[in-house]
Amino acid sequence: MKNSSTDSNIRVMVVDDHEIVRYGIIELVGRTEGFEVVAEAGSVQDAITRADLTTPDVMLVDLQLPDGTGIDIMNHVRESLPDTKCIVLTSFDDDDALAESCKAGAKAFILKTVHGAEVSRVIRLVHDGKVLLDEKTITRKAGGQDDLMATLTPAERRVVGLIAKGMSNAEIGAELGISEKTVKNHITSLLSKMGLKRRTQVMAWAEGQQSAPWRSQS
Repeated sequence: MKNSSTDSNIRVMVVDDHEIVRYGIIELVGRTEGFEVVAEAGSVQDAITRADLTTPDVMLVDLQLPDGTGIDIMNHVRESLPDTKCIVLTSFDDDDALAESCKAGAKAFILKTVHGAEVSRVIRLVHDGKVLLDEKTITRKAGGQDDLMATLTPAERRVVGLIAKGMSNAEIGAELGISEKTVKNHITSLLSKMGLKRRTQVMAWAEGQQSAPWRSQS
């Protein structure tokens, strides 16, 4: 926490139960011009308490914590600190965990294997309103849904709508009365048509399409 506080600094909180990782990130962020580390925590309860006290602009949140998960923290932040943006810091490229993170309001995902400069870059972009996924920026483009959705079949559109609601493949299959394998086939097809690589990218993209008509389809 080396930077002195100024009104223009991006105020960052770091949550990770591994001290070496946490301190390394704090050191990296703290020495970056324009950033200020205002709090740190190694558990869900400490994170919630300190976030409420410091109201950071951006939180880096580990998913696996001793008394819960980063999802618990992000759910609290979404309700109590709506101006705070959360970035998931994780060791695992897990689609299901990332999908849950999107549902909880995560704006970006950073693997712990990335270079230090990438961490600062992602924090700055998220603070500026970007949504990043798999280290690539996805901007929220109003009206972009028509182009992306135009080539999808009705079934694929319904799958997109259910992915946007945070449903797993099994839940989507049960909702539509089809097998999980068929759901996976639909997802493979729609990802290709939309120019995306992961279902979590579909969820992040859908998050920016608040008025999309397909959201109400089942």
